[in-house]
Amino acid sequence: MSSATQRVKAVVLLSGGMDSCVCAALAACDSEAAALHVSYGQRTEARELHSFHSICDKLGIRERLVFRNLLFTQIGGSALTDSSIAVPNAPRSNEQIGAHIPVTYVPFRNANLLSAAVSWAETIGAQKIYIGAVEQDSSGYPDCRPAFYEAFNLVIAAGTKVGAEGATITVVTPLIALRKSEIIQLGIKLKAPFELTWSCYSGEDMACGTCESCVLRLQAFAAVGATDPITYVTSNVAK
Repeated sequence: MSSATQRVKAVVLLSGGMDSCVCAALAACDSEAAALHVSYGQRTEARELHSFHSICDKLGIRERLVFRNLLFTQIGGSALTDSSIAVPNAPRSNEQIGAHIPVTYVPFRNANLLSAAVSWAETIGAQKIYIGAVEQDSSGYPDCRPAFYEAFNLVIAAGTKVGAEGATITVVTPLIALRKSEIIQLGIKLKAPFELTWSCYSGEDMACGTCESCVLRLQAFAAVGATDPITYVTSNVAK
């Protein structure tokens, strides 16, 4: 049996952002990776989809699934999916980021994304699901906490054919305890294509540089003495 056929098959959720790119690079190294991308009506939907395919091409991930889920646009309640809610600038103080759940939180988004990933994983025989969730240096989303993924793994075991037959599909979160700067260092080591990624909440041609996602990313690159390869309207880093 060849080494390729011995590798565990995995689904990686790949939004096209910095964290999911590093997660995909890890998945591609450690498994036979298949990539899943969900467009859910977010402001930067087209740009994120472009990043998804570009990253997959660069990492050599051939098996891909892309679909749209319009649930979030119909529900609203998030600045990412509801045009009537403005995307806020990041707080001026680093201590304020993550102190409260911001309006960019999409209600229970990761549970929906993971449900799709589990369904696909069962179909293609994948044993792992990689997701680039991060708890440290983040906006404080509740579905990016370790307890959520521990609970979701129990749901998978209880509610799937695979689980009923005594096998496992496991959600893995290799970045969850890392600082953003550590994620960048890991990505550099893995040669993750940061130049192809997109993290901005509002811009598609140039990143705004002022939303929480942009600011956290810029701070992380600055912390490791590296230059962010994407273009920003402004690149002022919050102090």
